Amino acid sequence: MKKFNRRSLCKRMLLAASIGLASGTLSLPAVAEVGYAEKEELKFGFIKLTDMAPLAIAYEKQYFEDEGLYVTLEAQANWKVLLDRVIDGQLDGAHMLAGQPLGATIGFGTKADIITAFSMDLNGNGITVSNDIWEQMKPNIPVGEDGKPVHPIKADYLKPVVDKYKSEGKPFNMGMVFPVSTHNYELRYWLAAGGIHPGFYAPEKGDTSGQLQADALLSVTPPPQMPATMEAGTIYGYCVGEPWNQQAVFKGIGVPVITDYEIWKDNPEKVFGVSKEWAEKYPNTHIRVVKAMIRAAKWLDDNNNANRPEAVEILSRPTYVGADEEVIANSMTGTFEYEKGDVRDVPDFNVFFRHNATYPYYSDAIWYLTQMRRWGQISESKPDSWYMDIAKQVYRPDIYAIAAKELIAEGKMDASEFPDFDSEEGFKAPQTQFIDGVTYDGRKPNEYLEKFSIGLKGDQKI
Repeated sequence: MKKFNRRSLCKRMLLAASIGLASGTLSLPAVAEVGYAEKEELKFGFIKLTDMAPLAIAYEKQYFEDEGLYVTLEAQANWKVLLDRVIDGQLDGAHMLAGQPLGATIGFGTKADIITAFSMDLNGNGITVSNDIWEQMKPNIPVGEDGKPVHPIKADYLKPVVDKYKSEGKPFNMGMVFPVSTHNYELRYWLAAGGIHPGFYAPEKGDTSGQLQADALLSVTPPPQMPATMEAGTIYGYCVGEPWNQQAVFKGIGVPVITDYEIWKDNPEKVFGVSKEWAEKYPNTHIRVVKAMIRAAKWLDDNNNANRPEAVEILSRPTYVGADEEVIANSMTGTFEYEKGDVRDVPDFNVFFRHNATYPYYSDAIWYLTQMRRWGQISESKPDSWYMDIAKQVYRPDIYAIAAKELIAEGKMDASEFPDFDSEEGFKAPQTQFIDGVTYDGRKPNEYLEKFSIGLKGDQKI
């Protein structure tokens, strides 16, 4: 009844405004040029992770309704189910792994045309190991004057442990959430930077395990199941988003050793994805969705994260993430707990709007494609132009710019809060803050791949 009444009120106000304009008796500020939403009733999917926050906030703060949209948010069982339901139309859109629209578009796994016009956040992941593995790593880790481990903790300190397992004929198993997830690529990046081979994919040979030639065997585990799977001994560590690293600390079963902020500072993490067909059928609806989510992202970062405690309470509800407030707050409010009691400031662990976090950069898309090539998900060499073409098919800063300009025209946002759309070419400046010191320039993907000693490059194949 609540939703019906809100919609009725909205329509009555619009009707009154149109009557007033027709009679010349009503003066209104400049209104958006984007037309009415072609589809008002929408269902969006998400996975129970704190970085689904822009969806929750856009709903709870009625930003969707401000756009004439009446949204239902629905948790999904796993990333594959979520993607399949967007493809077949059961969901209008979803909180997605940044690699999912790209993987689908190039046909790794399910082939489908998926696009994104909104990046949901930066950072937000961590790598956790079991207590037993942590104890085996500790002798290799340098400590500071305070007796605590010196961060960032590199995979170099895990390598002797993995080597020992290999010499004893034991597989060293680790978990990640999906083959085209940021978590998979971040875990692989961290391991390879420490000399641990995370394995190759060979889809053309029917091998999608990603474990060919691997020192550490990575496999898929849904995020909420990560702690229990590690506690059972099935995996010895994992890469996942929050709150499932902090959950391991609270349960006393594991130690987060590094955040993705330390692997690649301000890395893109999730996106909001829709099918290309849906976006073409409902262009005004799509723009209005992006407008609402931009406002939600800004609210999450406003006034130096002043709204985060309220966001934590919202996310803790069973409807959304359903974890204890204390667990969610551990990372959402600017700190992160590594070994029990070792709480450190990581103010940008979760970024939703700062640093142009919501803008869908082509260079972000191309980084994911380079990692797909590096680990064999793209089995053959591609020219630099191919990477650019795929990025432009999937990432849609043009749609984002329309939404942002509408918000500026309506007085809800300021132009200074966005990139300069007239000069923006979709590429970040070359990025240097990776754990291995390698510089990434999105305009030169093949040159970037040549810099790595572990991974495919040039004409190499599995």
